[in-house]
Amino acid sequence: MDKAMVGSGAGAQSSSVKSATRTLDIIEYVVAAGRPLVAQEISNALGIPVSSLSYLLSTLADRGYLQREGRRYTPGPGLERLQAKRGGFSLVERVAPLVRTLRVQLNETASFWVRHGWEIEPIATEMSEQALRYAVITGTRLPMYALASGKAVLAAMPDDELDRYFAEVKLEKFTPHTITSEAKLRKQIAETRKTGFAVIEEEYSLGINGIGRAVRVGDDVIGALSVAIPKVRYSEALEERAKDLMERTATLLEES
Repeated sequence: MDKAMVGSGAGAQSSSVKSATRTLDIIEYVVAAGRPLVAQEISNALGIPVSSLSYLLSTLADRGYLQREGRRYTPGPGLERLQAKRGGFSLVERVAPLVRTLRVQLNETASFWVRHGWEIEPIATEMSEQALRYAVITGTRLPMYALASGKAVLAAMPDDELDRYFAEVKLEKFTPHTITSEAKLRKQIAETRKTGFAVIEEEYSLGINGIGRAVRVGDDVIGALSVAIPKVRYSEALEERAKDLMERTATLLEES
């Protein structure tokens, strides 16, 4: 049994290395060609089966490392970003790979949110691949008090700003579980300040629980990570695993 497990792991590792090598070969070949190439030309030159090549080309185009015009591929703008000087990347470009990794590790919807006044907006999101999942739409502005990401940001506010928030924001219900009592919200915020995490149960969408963690760079809160989990899959063990991965992800952003 041990040998079988080792062999299986070695096979998976070999497959991953081959995929990575092919990806780099494709980028280098398209750049060196100096002209648009069709998939069949790339397949013939690199000896990559078209069935495998189509997925790699699609992924590279989606990420901007290749550009597709009809059936032809050329180098994409993503390659220029790789040469950007330190500080040249936007916040979206910095957080997107980490949000993607968080989703892969948990297979639950992961997002990064930024504050706009008294609202919160997702700028990067990756949806779970499970059949029952929660979709987050980038560019939408939502109330902070009903979302885990928003509560994490509220907890990071100084007290005087938090007082202004409650004085100016109308607290409305989105589900029967939405907390609209200022006293109860302040209690949640106090708990979030102690633990570092905001946790909600069906407060914005029925059947969906969420975990949020604010991200600071220096003295500034640049946003918040969140994970949305259907209640039927939610467990204490999954919550702790999500918090651990979110803490590591947030730390990578805070140290960058």
